[in-house]
Amino acid sequence: MGYWFLLSCGLLYLFLVFVMRVSDYLWWRPKRIEVHFSKQGIKGPKYHFFLGNTKELVDLMVKSASQTLPLFHHNILPRVLPFYHHWKKIYGETFIVWFGPTARLVVSDPLLIREVFISKSESFEKTESPPHVKKLEGDGLLTLEGEKWAHHRKILTPSFYIDNLKLMVPIMGESMKNMLNKWVDISKCDTMEIEVSHWFQNLTEEIITHAVFGSSYEQGKAIFELHSQKMIHYFASYDKVFIPGYRFFPTKKNRQSWKLDREIENSSTKLINERIKAYTTEGSMALDECPKDLLGFMIRDSIKNETKKTSTWDFTTHDIIEECKTLFFAGKHTTSALMTWTTVLLAMHSKWQELARDEVVREFGAGNVPTKDDVAKLKTLNMILNESLRLYPPVVALLRRAKCDVELGGCKIPLGTELLMPILAVHHDPETWGPDATEFNPGRFTQGVAQAAKNPMAFMPFGLGARRCTGQNLAMLQTKLAIAMILQRFSFVLAPSYQHAPTVVMLLNPQYGAPIVFQRLDKRSSNDQDI
Repeated sequence: MGYWFLLSCGLLYLFLVFVMRVSDYLWWRPKRIEVHFSKQGIKGPKYHFFLGNTKELVDLMVKSASQTLPLFHHNILPRVLPFYHHWKKIYGETFIVWFGPTARLVVSDPLLIREVFISKSESFEKTESPPHVKKLEGDGLLTLEGEKWAHHRKILTPSFYIDNLKLMVPIMGESMKNMLNKWVDISKCDTMEIEVSHWFQNLTEEIITHAVFGSSYEQGKAIFELHSQKMIHYFASYDKVFIPGYRFFPTKKNRQSWKLDREIENSSTKLINERIKAYTTEGSMALDECPKDLLGFMIRDSIKNETKKTSTWDFTTHDIIEECKTLFFAGKHTTSALMTWTTVLLAMHSKWQELARDEVVREFGAGNVPTKDDVAKLKTLNMILNESLRLYPPVVALLRRAKCDVELGGCKIPLGTELLMPILAVHHDPETWGPDATEFNPGRFTQGVAQAAKNPMAFMPFGLGARRCTGQNLAMLQTKLAIAMILQRFSFVLAPSYQHAPTVVMLLNPQYGAPIVFQRLDKRSSNDQDI
């Protein structure tokens, strides 16, 4: 009798503790946070038990996604970030929004964002991606923290120096020329309609494969094709209801995903071991040579660390595989999005298309493949790319989490609070960019990025500070070369079927694709010169 009584009391105690902790997490803690920020003049939509503002967020997103925008209309903020557009009008630029029981402080002041990423970066950390997303993006520079992140960045950064990347221009040019030749081949006349976003994804995939694997291109291509299949699995379920733990269920799709994981791991390990063997066979002289690809940089460091034990962090085979995933995931979709939106913008704005074409033809002719020196001369095209990144940044918002109690702009932010920084809103702010902030005007970058806006920190398509995207030079170089070679050969306008509907599926992309009508310049008649 006494035993069962004590057991019952113990179980009741544990149950009460559990209920109290759950209640605190789902109700009392959010209410304390609301009061904490309210006392500092920061408010937001009311917190609702368990769901937070999820219902309002979903309603706003569904409503905005149900309508397309007028052509030539670049005020895309209400469609892409409808919650920010809606609640900013009520609560101001800085407010609290609830994603479930998690508070996110929305911060859109460039000076405060600079503090988060630069002067007080040690007080903030990246938030973790959902497990199924992390499988795609890899456990590389995107997700690593602390000393290990610093070590990986130190290894990889030299390979992205512009002088090293320029050596890839002939390979990029050949890939681009092959794509354009296919466009001509599939057309039945001198005018053709192409859905460019799909083609640009394939193009960037090929170029990144060359950049990462170099002489092992064919093996690397097979590995990245497997990774592309993984992405298809993920994007197919992106808009489905997420069930915690569902990825562990042995469903048909999960089993296919697990099989792809094993094949990627096995193929990557085999390739890396072959390259390690080649390096060690050739001896120390080979290690001192500058690698010709990113895989070579990583393998060389791995061997040197193993031999000399000079680093706290070993660069293991697993680390190399994860960095390859990160480079592929981030590089492919970020760059293809930039190419797509730049093409759409030039199709909308014929004046700037002609100005860019005149520059391209003037600098390296109407049919020559640009050299590494030619690309640097394209000032007008560089301005156009910057304006494309301003109006349609691939990453529309960034998240950070407070690692400790920290003060930001006079506001006391408690440990664990997440900060949401809407990059798109900063890029479209009339107070920073002027009354034409939502218009396409590459001329604002005539004097460079630093002089384009009232605040030079207001342009951040690749992030800010030490965690700024390592591959931004590669993305810009690929895009500049691709657009230049298109301009050499074609004039283009939006297809009649094009619907202007920017949307976010991890990155900013056209919801209904980007169909463009191209006309070969060598066949264009005199009365078509205004296209």
